[in-house]
Amino acid sequence: MSNPDITKSTRTEHDSMGQLEVPANALWGAQTQRALQNFKISSLTMPPAFITALGLIKWASAVANTELGGLDPALSAAIQRAALEIAEGKYPEQFPLDVFQTGSGTSTNMNVNEVIAHLATGYVGKPVHANDHVNQSQSSNDVIPTAIHVAAALQLAEQLLPNVDHLIKVISIKAKELSDVVKTGRTHLMDALPLTLGQELSGWQTQVEQARERLVQTLPRLHMLALGGTAIGTGLNAPKTFGLRVAELLSQRTGLHFVPHPNYFTALAAQDTAVEVSGQLRGLAVSVMKIANDLRWMNSGPLAGLSEIALPALQPGSSIMPGKINPVIPEAVAMAAAQVMGLDLSISIAGQSGNFQLNVMLPLIAYDLLQSIELLGNATRALADQAIAGFTVNVDHINNALARNPILVTALNERIGYEKGAAIAKQAYAEKRSIIDVAAEQTGISRPELERLLDPKRLTGLG
Repeated sequence: MSNPDITKSTRTEHDSMGQLEVPANALWGAQTQRALQNFKISSLTMPPAFITALGLIKWASAVANTELGGLDPALSAAIQRAALEIAEGKYPEQFPLDVFQTGSGTSTNMNVNEVIAHLATGYVGKPVHANDHVNQSQSSNDVIPTAIHVAAALQLAEQLLPNVDHLIKVISIKAKELSDVVKTGRTHLMDALPLTLGQELSGWQTQVEQARERLVQTLPRLHMLALGGTAIGTGLNAPKTFGLRVAELLSQRTGLHFVPHPNYFTALAAQDTAVEVSGQLRGLAVSVMKIANDLRWMNSGPLAGLSEIALPALQPGSSIMPGKINPVIPEAVAMAAAQVMGLDLSISIAGQSGNFQLNVMLPLIAYDLLQSIELLGNATRALADQAIAGFTVNVDHINNALARNPILVTALNERIGYEKGAAIAKQAYAEKRSIIDVAAEQTGISRPELERLLDPKRLTGLG
């Protein structure tokens, strides 16, 4: 994987396997370079949110190690400074490793360790070791699962949940605006009893609210961290209170409530929480796709479709058909939702790869989970602002279709029975006449009474 910011001149670095040439202006060391050479599987690299989480973990670990007497304060201060720079998104070009690497994520952990060690050495003026100092009291096996949880929790809190809340608010406002617009309902894509557009949108709103609720219910487990379990869950080489102190420090810095996992063996061997969160993201994606597809159907036309609404015209829809405007935002949102559903399957398969004491598909889980959160965060915002907030209603067209809806005869079932009602509906449809005209001929019910019984607004429950 090439990087245009890295020079061709080199310097010599070494690790436990020996010496290796590294680009002269790269901040990483030998272990990162080996991984860069070994893993050339894709063009995908670990998401910035994941690197941010690792930076925060390295900062908190340095603080905790110093407080617990295991790390020189001067070295610790330099590590903390470098780690926070990484957490703030500096030096993104220094993290070029492929997602498809060693299943523990050791290569990415060491990439971050080496970059921090390089920076910290410059800050303190004496050697800072990537393993002995930056990675003190840690193992890749507890660092990477912790980073998955921290990164996902931050992305949920900072991006997805606020955008979901925004979508709920926009739908609610639109539903109130359209509370008096009565339209033909549809089941099986066929005409059904009437409802208001406000009622229809209230269904969307509750879908999203319940998807949000299910997602929030996962947070207590997502806030449980593996750090402190070190290599296999026993906590060897880490002070007993190390995991607790790191969780406290991360909580103070992020405003989220992180705690040590109650069982480190579970935290390292299984990724059940990531699978759970992904499942709830899939549920939200299903809701979002349903809404996007409803919008596409309602917008279809403008002459040969339903044409109940007109979505905002955002761009030309065809390279050959002048004047064509397509429902581009619902289409984009539906594709994002489909991607999230696919990523959920990938995460489910990866979650099964907890062989004995360690899951060995951690980088894939991290990448897919964070991509799902990002996709849904952006998709829900786009759906709210670029589709739902701005669509207009073709009231006359809706009213014309409603007046001819033969299913209105359902309101007469108690007076004339199902079979008589079916005959009236079929006649009205065949003759392209209104239900009220045919019913006035075929029943003994007065026209004023029919007007009352067949009033579409009354049939919505609001009349």
